[in-house]
Amino acid sequence: MGLFDKLKSIISKKEKVVEEVKEEFDVTSIDEIELPHEEETEVEETISDEVSETFEAEESSNIEELENDGDELIEEDAEIEETSEDTEKEEIEADEEKEDDEESEEDDNWAEFIASQEKKKKIEEAASIELYDKGLEKTRKEFVSKLSMLGVKYTKVSEDYYEELEEILINADVGVNTVMSFMDRLRDRVKSEKITDTTYLNEVIVDELFIIYVENESLSDKIKIAESGPTVILMVGVNGVGKTTTIAKLAHKYINEGKSVMMIAGDTFRAGAVKQLEEWSVRTGALFYGKENTDPAGVIFDGLVKAKEANVDIVLIDTAGRLQNKVNLMKELEKVNKVIGRHIPNAPHETLLVIDATTGQNGISQAKAFKEITDITGIVLTKLDGTAKGGIVLAIKDEVNLPVKFIGLGESMTDLKTFDIENYIYGLFKDMM
Repeated sequence: MGLFDKLKSIISKKEKVVEEVKEEFDVTSIDEIELPHEEETEVEETISDEVSETFEAEESSNIEELENDGDELIEEDAEIEETSEDTEKEEIEADEEKEDDEESEEDDNWAEFIASQEKKKKIEEAASIELYDKGLEKTRKEFVSKLSMLGVKYTKVSEDYYEELEEILINADVGVNTVMSFMDRLRDRVKSEKITDTTYLNEVIVDELFIIYVENESLSDKIKIAESGPTVILMVGVNGVGKTTTIAKLAHKYINEGKSVMMIAGDTFRAGAVKQLEEWSVRTGALFYGKENTDPAGVIFDGLVKAKEANVDIVLIDTAGRLQNKVNLMKELEKVNKVIGRHIPNAPHETLLVIDATTGQNGISQAKAFKEITDITGIVLTKLDGTAKGGIVLAIKDEVNLPVKFIGLGESMTDLKTFDIENYIYGLFKDMM
């Protein structure tokens, strides 16, 4: 069971990280730990102060040397000269000793700073794992618990077993088409391997489910960052899926990583859309450009001019979400893409489709529709914590062949996470291993 053993190893590794951090900080939840931001600032300030003090000490030492040289020319007494030389020698030795002490202390401060960075990274990893755990709890309880009970209810593989399994998978929103092909593969494997034990079959089911996701591994869940100039990320999706909030969360994420961000309001005709995005720019500290009731392509062009002038790292562009009239939307997106590409070569670098996970198969339909009218590079799946249908991640991969790049696991600004297949496996199947 190669893949299943790998999944068990992943889950064990994730649990170990979380438990180590909890034990180190003596907490029951990672949320109780404060990240060491202030400590890092203090270390940086301390190092800066010490460098300043070193320069002051060197300057003072140089002044003293000049004064001593002047004294030697004026004073002819041999004893005074000898005393001056001895004093100078002592001062040099004292300065050298002080510099050694300062270098040693500076090394200690850097070591402390690096250690705090490593500690912060470990805490953040544990926090992300725990967030996936909590965010996928509803799906895990519905899907995995029912799957486990199925193995108790049926001791042997039968047609009734298959029918109930099919229903469980569809209810988890794995998707009807995906479930049908999955069931065919499962039946073939049961037959070829002569599997009768339903407990063992659970392992086979988990194994086969993740073959769905890891097939065609060329799909990348990483954001393509421009080698030079701003990285342009075009956000698309129907109204009401959380597109504007997702843009704000992405801005917050990149600003926290030290990047400069501009939001451009390309949804120019929907009432309140421009103002809403502008408010988010103020709250996140991002730059903003937008105008109401005007041509979206023109607004985006002007916004990109300002983004280049300001040397912005990331540009997040909002667009209209009126999927009811696909022809008009397609024309609008084509025009927007041409304007962006003319102004910034190879842009947009990403076109992310925002889908509300709670809408289930309707979200898959949206993905198929948007894929027909523009070049989608990835999915942002919002509100995954609010549904028991976390299997939609597998359905998206199987039915639309698009990678999930971000998932929303809560309402907080930090709850939009880069999709991590290992953390997803952990959050979904930890109770089975």
